[in-house]
Amino acid sequence: MAGRLDGKIALITGIGSGMGREAALRFLREGAKVVGCDIKEEGIAETVRLGREAGGEIDGFAPVNLSDAAAAEKWVEDAAAVFGGVDILYNNASHPVFGPIDEMPVETWDYGIANELNLVFYTTRTAWKYLKRSGGVVVNIGSIAGTRGVEFMPQNVHGTAKAGVINLTQQLAVEGAPHKIRAVAVSPGFIVTPATAWLVDNGDDAFKSNIARIPLGRPGAPEDVVSAAVFLASDEAAWITGVNLVVDGGGTVLG
Repeated sequence: MAGRLDGKIALITGIGSGMGREAALRFLREGAKVVGCDIKEEGIAETVRLGREAGGEIDGFAPVNLSDAAAAEKWVEDAAAVFGGVDILYNNASHPVFGPIDEMPVETWDYGIANELNLVFYTTRTAWKYLKRSGGVVVNIGSIAGTRGVEFMPQNVHGTAKAGVINLTQQLAVEGAPHKIRAVAVSPGFIVTPATAWLVDNGDDAFKSNIARIPLGRPGAPEDVVSAAVFLASDEAAWITGVNLVVDGGGTVLG
């Protein structure tokens, strides 16, 4: 049975763990060739090992600091050379920071914008010429934080950066359409990953109450997000662009 991404070349950022690793391995199972990057060498080596042992064509680069414009540009160019192009750019990597507005140093704000918004611009800007050739797809990972405030987390810079990612996606859809480029965003709610699992047991009462209110009765898993991304990246979504698909178990419908 043919995979939904057969023959596609996918560049995926942040594949060393969590949602990025799940994306890399799932895209391989769907028939794509994957080139990834991560800041951590150990994590990406494990993802590449798992992918190759499963019979996939995958390569990875680390350490890559995508918040540095020159490093991001070099990675895209090197990654595009591995399999000879780019059909899908999956902007997964981010490093959120949090803090109350009156206590957040300017340096922390700048770090958050650089590591959640700027890096998406840097990779997409460089990959654009390849996407023009392929009529490819940009998949950006946003967040429900980009569309609302919450009482349990001081997410000023995180929410602002993800709102920027969502709006950038909309603009990319408009600019890309004449070149047959599609741009889509997936905005997760709370996803249990190695980096967030501690919150399930140790989060404060406000956080636990928010999780308990999810209509579908559980927090998300990386595969929930990646399944949405696979569909949006595939030819099944050929007439879908500019959307922000919320994957949150219905949490945001409660307001």
